[in-house]
Amino acid sequence: MNSSLIKKYNTSGPRYTSYPTAVQFEEVNEDEIKSLHQYLKERNENPQPISLYFHIPFCFSLCWYCGCTKVITKDQNRGDHYLNYLEKEINQVAEMLHPNSDVIQIHFGGGTPTFLSPKQLERLGKLIHAKFNITDRTEFSVEIDPRRCNQNHVQTLASIGCNRASLGVQDTNEDVQKAIHRIQPFEQTQQTTEWLRNADINSINFDLIYGLPLQSTDTFQQTMDDVLSLQPDRLAVYSYAHIPSMMPVQKLLNESDMPTTDEKLSMLQLSISHLTNNGYRFIGMDHFSREGAELTQAMDNGTLQRNFQGYSTLAGADLYAFGMSGISTVGNYYWQNPKELTQYYKQLDNGIPPVAKILSLNRDDQLRKSIIMEIMCRMDINIRSIEDEWGIQFDNYFSQAIRRLRPLAEDGLIRFSQNSLRITETGRLFLRNIAMCFDRYMTRKKKQTFSKTV
Repeated sequence: MNSSLIKKYNTSGPRYTSYPTAVQFEEVNEDEIKSLHQYLKERNENPQPISLYFHIPFCFSLCWYCGCTKVITKDQNRGDHYLNYLEKEINQVAEMLHPNSDVIQIHFGGGTPTFLSPKQLERLGKLIHAKFNITDRTEFSVEIDPRRCNQNHVQTLASIGCNRASLGVQDTNEDVQKAIHRIQPFEQTQQTTEWLRNADINSINFDLIYGLPLQSTDTFQQTMDDVLSLQPDRLAVYSYAHIPSMMPVQKLLNESDMPTTDEKLSMLQLSISHLTNNGYRFIGMDHFSREGAELTQAMDNGTLQRNFQGYSTLAGADLYAFGMSGISTVGNYYWQNPKELTQYYKQLDNGIPPVAKILSLNRDDQLRKSIIMEIMCRMDINIRSIEDEWGIQFDNYFSQAIRRLRPLAEDGLIRFSQNSLRITETGRLFLRNIAMCFDRYMTRKKKQTFSKTV
């Protein structure tokens, strides 16, 4: 790793869970909702592979670093009220789908999905099974807060089909936990992991964050050693994005306790070296996968995908998102549900699909999306295949992108040939910077605030 390169390219940029990114979505009107639903009805005249995302926004307490869309409450009865509205939305969508469309992927995100009681989780699971075609091959993942999870939660999740789990850990050091207002003894993570494996939920991911107050390379190595002792299939090691202008809760953190840029860089270097030395593959950006695990195999065989939930092994599914703030992507459309709970409830009470923002992709969007996803997932662009598929001359169509890429090539992040653009091992750390060169919206004047790219 080259420290000077990291400092040079550590600018603000999108994470490219989609292209175009969510900042390009526009406020919706009634005619656009009608056009969207007509498109969905026509698309579902034939069976389609389906992916379902359910956003559970509630959390019992506030983590001061968090940028998720959430509602802080200790009233668990709000879960029942929320499920009433999820059921309305599920019914709206299920009516449009072809009866033979299989669900290949389900994800519960948040917030805190395990805010819901076991009984509430069972209700949601039964509703999903009643309205959609769930198969033995469906990948069913749930985000879990070990502080808010008991054995009954795990047994219920297993009973409704959950076979993957992602546990929020962030850091195992007690002082760091106090500084970010998230006290989670490692024993809680250990116990939850044991419950999951006893329930045959064996595909487990841990989320870690570096750059938090009071962290050091020594404390973060201990965090990694702690979670490695539990042998997860995957780890997501995120760089903390301090954006208090967008996330006011982050003002509660003591900035003077945060690592310096050089200290944060050292933690990044440590993460990559320590995890790769312990049998994990650096997938790209912030994801690591155990050698031989499904995510690693997907990277090797070219089937790795990226969506709003991060990296995935499943390609080509229409993603329908349910609940407050959920983002769906089907064919040429993205749309997002209201970010405010009251507005989400109001639209469903009025029989209106809970769509707040929408974007219809034009041909240029679709072309650039395909290239950016190749960069994020396969580290290689087959120029001739792009030209044949889209009927373009690559060098002419992307002349501005190529001009922006030249400094990256000079720095050894990419290699151009007549037929391909290949990302080097060094360049794997700068996928967002490389993708930004193809993002036509980055040159526009619309104000955008993103996290740092490295």
